[in-house]
Amino acid sequence: MKSLFIFTSILAFSSLSLCADSNTTENNSTVTENNATTSKAKKEAKQLAEQMKKEEKFAKEQRFYQGAEYDLSSYEVDKSSLDSIPLIEPDYDFDMDDVYD
Repeated sequence: MKSLFIFTSILAFSSLSLCADSNTTENNSTVTENNATTSKAKKEAKQLAEQMKKEEKFAKEQRFYQGAEYDLSSYEVDKSSLDSIPLIEPDYDFDMDDVYD
């Protein structure tokens, strides 16, 4: 009789522990899924913010490179002033023979 009682109590205890483990596993998996979803959402938000910063920087750089906002006419050379500069004729007498002697 004692052995039957012990056997039944061990069987009941093991079945309760299995049920508790499965409930804990389900709860853990739910918590893990929620954490994974939250961390994935945080990563996506972070990547989106970084990409938006890159796009703002690109737009700013493009505005600079295109030069539509800048007036550079004060740095232009007057073509009529170039006529007064004398033309320097190139010296084609480039003899390197005496260098190697």
